[in-house]
Amino acid sequence: MFDEHSSDMRCLLGILDILFSILSFALAMWIQSDIPPIKVISSSPPFFILPLLLSLLIFFLSYFDAYHSPHSASNLFYTVSVVKSMTATLGLFFAFIFFLDITYINRLTLTFAGIILVGLITSRIIVIQYFHYAVRHGKYLLKILIIGSGKRALSLSHSLTDKSEWGIDIVGYLDIDPKLIGKEVYKGHVIGTVEDIDSILKNHVIDEVIVAIPRTMLADVDEIAHACEDEGVKFRFMADIFNLAATRISLIKLAGVPLLTLEPVALDESKLLIKRIMDLSLTLLALPFLLPILGIIAICIKLDDGGPVIFVQERVGLKKRLFPMLKFRSMHVNAESMLKDIEHLNEADGPNFKIANDPRLTRVGRFLRRTSLDELPQLLNVLYGNMSLVGPRPMSIRDVKLFNKGIQRKRFSVKPGITCIWQISGRSDLSFNKWLELDLQYIDNWSLSLDLVILLKTIPVVLLRKGAV
Repeated sequence: MFDEHSSDMRCLLGILDILFSILSFALAMWIQSDIPPIKVISSSPPFFILPLLLSLLIFFLSYFDAYHSPHSASNLFYTVSVVKSMTATLGLFFAFIFFLDITYINRLTLTFAGIILVGLITSRIIVIQYFHYAVRHGKYLLKILIIGSGKRALSLSHSLTDKSEWGIDIVGYLDIDPKLIGKEVYKGHVIGTVEDIDSILKNHVIDEVIVAIPRTMLADVDEIAHACEDEGVKFRFMADIFNLAATRISLIKLAGVPLLTLEPVALDESKLLIKRIMDLSLTLLALPFLLPILGIIAICIKLDDGGPVIFVQERVGLKKRLFPMLKFRSMHVNAESMLKDIEHLNEADGPNFKIANDPRLTRVGRFLRRTSLDELPQLLNVLYGNMSLVGPRPMSIRDVKLFNKGIQRKRFSVKPGITCIWQISGRSDLSFNKWLELDLQYIDNWSLSLDLVILLKTIPVVLLRKGAV
């Protein structure tokens, strides 16, 4: 919902967490060293670790939803979130100081953790108690005037009253038809027409005006918007006038022009940054162990038929941008020209092309395909940034041209990857429609934890060669 008080409360919790962390650390140092609290910050060397601890703690508190709205949270929910956050913080922190061989701050950190744990949980219990008190007494009740009284207005009023966190009071409805004045609508009545907007705003306490009228009535919005501007009342309108299934709607100003943005796929930019950091970290950690394997494979391919080691093919990536995807060459050098002669043997449905015993495969290539080792060079694509470890498989230009449904191209709204849900659900044994369904399922339900689960499940699937062709 649009309750600003929930945002304010999250900011307050964040500030309290920072203050509690500083005070808890000072108290922990005092307990450990008997230094007076006032002198702790300025005179104790271990205080340098506080920024690291604080950064980790705030990050994990956010990640584990410890700033979740009290409307749908409980004391137990907050307690579990805080405990998870503290456990993750201590785990990473102790790993850090272990590599730096800093052992004298272990007891200090544990003392700090015990103190701050109590503070974090207590502050959230107080927040929940205050929230319920404020709701019971209507302290932040939002008074709404709705423009319209039809189906869209009724749907809006139901959503407002059912999902508002701090409470909604529908002052009334306005319609263009004077005959509807007095008509009972959900939680209110039609109290006037659109022409009465000035007097209604002048004589009633109204926090916000929301327009819920069809496209045919958009000409009336101008007068309403100006009336709200004159009275200093917040003005909103329902942005579903185009009947699009947008998952995120935002308004930005570009060169002074307000632009309403409807996005069919909502991806959190901060989490995408973490995903990118995770891609780089895991790839860089894996490469030293994989380099000998890469070298051996390259030698085997070269000895097999003397052709090039790497096969480069343009694939369709994020936002349909083309990029060169790298693979170990598993087919004969003239495989592309052979495709026309064997296309009638295709065993896959949909636009993709698969043959169980593809005659274009070399001896080494057949083994590489069965073990998925031919995909390893795509780690360089991950480092370069045009692929991710997890995401829908990048498709060839030929396959994309054979798409027969618009929604199939929704898969280009995210960066392609080396593995995805299809990889752990049957791989080449799946039909094209099922493959696409799993890709769209990944896009609609994407999260960092889902990526980790897919990566972990991919390992046994590849080792057991399930569904590989």
